[in-house]
Parts: sequence; structure tokens; C-alpha cells
Amino acid sequence: MSVQQYLEKHMLSRKIEDAVNAAVRAKSPDPVLFISNHLKKAVPSVITKIKARQILDSRGIPTVEVDLYTNKGMFRASAPSGDTTGMYEAVEIRDGDKGTYLGNSVNRAVKNINEKISKALIGMDPTSQSHIDHAMIDLDKTEKKSELGANAILAVSIAACKAGAAEKEVPLCKYIADLSGETNMTLPVPAFTLISGEKHAGNHLSIQEIMILPIGASRFEEALQMGSETYHHLKAVITEKYGAHGCNVGEDGGFAPNISSFREGLDLVKEAISRTGYDERIKIALDVAATDFCIGTKYDLDSKVPNKSGQNFKTGEDMIELYKELCVEYPIVSIEDPFDKEDWEHVKRFSGLGICQVVGDDLLMSNPKRIQRAIQESTCNALLLKVNQIGTVTEAIEVVKMAKVANWGVMTSHRSGETEDSFIADLSVGLATGQIKAGAPCRGERLAKYNQLLRIEEELGEQAVYAGQDWRASS
Repeated sequence: MSVQQYLEKHMLSRKIEDAVNAAVRAKSPDPVLFISNHLKKAVPSVITKIKARQILDSRGIPTVEVDLYTNKGMFRASAPSGDTTGMYEAVEIRDGDKGTYLGNSVNRAVKNINEKISKALIGMDPTSQSHIDHAMIDLDKTEKKSELGANAILAVSIAACKAGAAEKEVPLCKYIADLSGETNMTLPVPAFTLISGEKHAGNHLSIQEIMILPIGASRFEEALQMGSETYHHLKAVITEKYGAHGCNVGEDGGFAPNISSFREGLDLVKEAISRTGYDERIKIALDVAATDFCIGTKYDLDSKVPNKSGQNFKTGEDMIELYKELCVEYPIVSIEDPFDKEDWEHVKRFSGLGICQVVGDDLLMSNPKRIQRAIQESTCNALLLKVNQIGTVTEAIEVVKMAKVANWGVMTSHRSGETEDSFIADLSVGLATGQIKAGAPCRGERLAKYNQLLRIEEELGEQAVYAGQDWRASS
């Protein structure tokens, strides 16, 4: 075949001429680069390769990382992981060989991506997020993604989402907004972890987290400053009272002084806020994670205290009274999982008081059926969105829509086992959730999310909107 025949067969002469004309019209200072990019745009992008590997998360436990390739380049994503997998959430696959990473390796999930998922997705349009996600769901054929593994499916789903944004040549948060139909992108109020307890720390505190929300900030950049300053003031407060050893941190960066009561921790945080001078501009949130200290139908507030004289048992009614008192004594505006995951009655009764936001985490597990039940029964009034609990970007978008239609708040959340992947930052902005929980304002895997939000705010410029006082408002 001659050069002329080759050019005619592939219509290259016309395509090159069009590219040159476009460069001339644009008065491009670098015509070669312009023509190269112009020709790339003329080629429909498809997924050309998917490669998965095992990496370690922030706890030193294996997780899945994926490199997804298209004509536009390589797009990387990794799956976060929690301490435990609830019975109503998507299942992550681990190998179970106690001789390797204590049974936590994810080679089976990696193999499923490299040998099964890749074959199903190669050639697909990266902008077809729903088709990609449903292709994996159909390939898995189980309700909780236990065949291929939610850790495998989610990592690919996120990588495809990043590839789709690149193909559309828009920021990831904007692409997510377009996928969901959201028209008002919003920078979320961060829920910074200041004190860690329960499974996240080695102290005696039964509740999981005491957090702060800088709702009085005017921009996310200011909110991050307020969170960081409060965190460091808290370090000084703890050092003065308990010594430097009290400043050890938990899995998500919160301090873990050896305290055992709600009020002890809240007093420390209240003092730190006072020292910043921000006062009413910062509110407090609790993640009680009450399932972890629920025994039967009662709650043992001293569940982690060694050599205790007796069990500090509280009934559901006692817990409601305790929360009411705390919300009067401290500027608490949000309480997550105030009761056991099956104690629907007391969650509903407390939520009905309208004292504060009541967030469902263990109660809901980002499960559409649980969310629908909670909406119908008016059980809680906010969703904690953990993308790995549901398993795909498409399904995450759908549950957020459910929550917003019900006028719920939505808090996008990290997991205890995180990586440097900052996807949830873009997700929170694109879905306008208004709240994000990504740990303390320290530790690289947590700051990856907060720093990405800084970049997004900068990129949006004058169009950037910080949720602030409207942190619970639905779009």
C-alpha cells in the first residue's frame, strides 16, 4: 500500500487539514502540540487496559489499587477499608491465609480484576460510568459483591470515574456533579476528628470520636485553618493535664488521652476551642458507635475500663437523657450512631426530638434498603456515606439522591484504613453533601482529602461556595 493509499483509506489528509485549520484559527503559539491534542480529541477514548495490585493502607493492612488505562492516559484508584464489615454492606474479599499478612492479603481480589473485570470492561467508553458499574455488578451476580469483592469493584469504579472526567476534560468534582445531575457544587464543612476512642484508639473511651465542625468559616481554606489551630491547642491542653503521653493518636489521627467519659473528652475539646477564640463559629459532633458497647438492650459506658468495680449500664432511655444533657452543656450539633444498629426505636425517638442531626452509619451501612426503611419510619435524619459499603460510584450517587429527597443531611466519610487517594473530596463537592469526615487535620492519608478540597476551592475561584451555616441543607 502506498502512502497516498494509506492516507485516503484512513481519511488522514482531511483530519490533518482540519487540525491545521483549527490551530490557525486559535493562533496557537505551539502548533505541533495543538495539532497533536486536536487529533487525540478526534479519537473516541476507550478503556484499553486495567492492572491491579496489592498495596498497604494507612494501618499497614493490604488493600487493592488499580491502574486503568485509556487513550488519554493512566488513572489510579484504591479501595479504603473499615475495621469490620457489617452484615448489610458490600463484602471485601481477603485471602484468609493466616501465614500471609495475618489473613488480610487481597490477592484474590487483585486476580479478579486482572483476569475477570478487565476482560469485561476493555473497549468500554470511560464516560459510561453507569454501564461500567452495572457490568461489574452483573459479572459478580451476588447481592453484596462477594464473588468479585467490593474492594475490587470499587477501585475499578473510582478509576473509571477519574478516566471519564479526563475524557470530558472537566475537573473530577464537576464530572461527578454532571453524573448525578447536581447543579450546585459545594465545598463541605469538614468534621475534624480531635479525640479518638473505642476501636480506633487504645484508651478507655467507649465512644469512637469527638469531632469539630467549623461552620462559622467563610471558606474551606479558613475552615481548615480553624481545624488545625484547634487541634494544636488541644494538644497543649492534653499535655498540660495528662503529660506528653496523652497526645498519642488513634487510627485516624485523633488524640487518645487515657480518658473514659464523654464529658472528660468534651471538656478538653471545649477548652481547646475557647483558646482559639473561634467560640460559636465551631460546633461539636460525636460518633458514638454505640453498637460497639451495646450488650443486649443496654449500653456499657465503661466497656473499655479495666478492673472496673461494675458495669456502667445505661438503658436506651438513659442514653436519650444523657444526649439531651450533653447537647445543652456543649455546642453539639450532630451525633452519629447514638444507639445500636438494630435499636431503631430509640434512634427514632431521639431523632424525633429535633435536638441535633442524627447520623446513621452502622444503622444504615449505605445500604439502599436500610436507608429506605429509615426514611419511611423517620428513624434518623442524615446519611454517613461510605462508598466502600455500597461498592460503586453509581450506587453511591443513588443513595445520596435518596437521602436528599428525604431532606436528610449527608456526610461523606473516610474509613479507618485509608490511602492517599483523595477521591471522596471530589465526591463530596460534586454531590454537594455539605459535610465531610476525613479524620484529624494531620496524617498524610487524611490530609490528602483536605488538601484536595483546598485545590478544588482554588480552582473554582469566585464560583466556590462553602457550605458553612448551610451544612445540612439539601440541594
